[in-house]
Amino acid sequence: MRIEPAVPAQVLAAVRAPLESSRAERADAPLLQPLNLLLDLAGEAMRARLFVVQSEGGTESCLRPDFTVAIARQHLERGRAAGAYWYEGAAFRASAGADRPEEFVQIGLEMFSPGGGGVEAADAEIAGLAWRAAEAGGRKDLSLWLGDVALFAAFVESLDLPDGLAARLKRVAGRPRLLWNELSRVGETSGDGGGTLAGLLAGLPEAKAAALLEEVWALAGVEPVGGRGPAEIAARLVRKAEAARAPALTAGQADAIRAFMAIDDEPSYAFAQVRRLAGGNDAALKAALAGWESRLLELSRAAPADRTRFAPALGHAFDYYDGLTFEVRSEALGVERPVAVGGRYDGLLARLGDGADTRAVGCMVRPWRAWTGGEA
Repeated sequence: MRIEPAVPAQVLAAVRAPLESSRAERADAPLLQPLNLLLDLAGEAMRARLFVVQSEGGTESCLRPDFTVAIARQHLERGRAAGAYWYEGAAFRASAGADRPEEFVQIGLEMFSPGGGGVEAADAEIAGLAWRAAEAGGRKDLSLWLGDVALFAAFVESLDLPDGLAARLKRVAGRPRLLWNELSRVGETSGDGGGTLAGLLAGLPEAKAAALLEEVWALAGVEPVGGRGPAEIAARLVRKAEAARAPALTAGQADAIRAFMAIDDEPSYAFAQVRRLAGGNDAALKAALAGWESRLLELSRAAPADRTRFAPALGHAFDYYDGLTFEVRSEALGVERPVAVGGRYDGLLARLGDGADTRAVGCMVRPWRAWTGGEA
């Protein structure tokens, strides 16, 4: 396994300081994480990047690829309405590049709060802290890239699409490959619904669909293989049924979504482009853009406006983000090696079993990349 080189202690302390001093408590996560849960939450595409470990009893785990899911679970177990936790430790992800480390240090912060207002302020705070932590490493070539999965949902709503089609597009908003597949279905006719079981699951909430699939497995004496959990398999069957039954986009609608996803500009110009592309049912979109004005005002106190860009298509390796997404990039390291990443993931808490309306936003910084001497 390729291990990332050590960072000088003073650099590590400088990168850590903004996150450590944010009134958060120190947290940690077990080195081994449940494989099925991570695949259900982060997406099957992550499998190739995980280091899988099998116990003597046959249970599959993986070396932690990240801290977010583990810390979110710990927060829910504590039963708190709010909490903030910073962490520092090694994460493990397989890499296709021969020069990429597979074990590397992350320093991060996860913030949880009760449902309600204050989302924009929390978003700006976490992005600002990530910027200051990344900048503390010494690089002078950094830029802050912003995106928003929820803005895509509001834009889709403005186009006044059929309910099934709109829901399917929103579901794949944070998964570029699936979204581009959808955009390629222009003008296609409906199919047979993807099969009886898929059709039944498509009419149920995600948790109930997974529970029904587990019940079918138990009655049939079927043991799932390959590390896929019932939630992941049910979600795939639902997507298959919806893709077969729902109408496809028209050429004009697909062109509008492609143009939206291609936006990459200084925020005020980017938002002007969004408004020009929007359809007539734009009440939710106007509200979302107003929220962004508030975020940018707060964020301007931490990150320079002339080094900030907005790109709606910005996504991360983990697809549980459902609101703000951001990256701090270095010109020298390029797009594929961000110094810091983060975003909002309110829906993840519900998928972990949280019955309350809990809000969640977090960030992670790679100290080696933040350091001017780091190139990984």
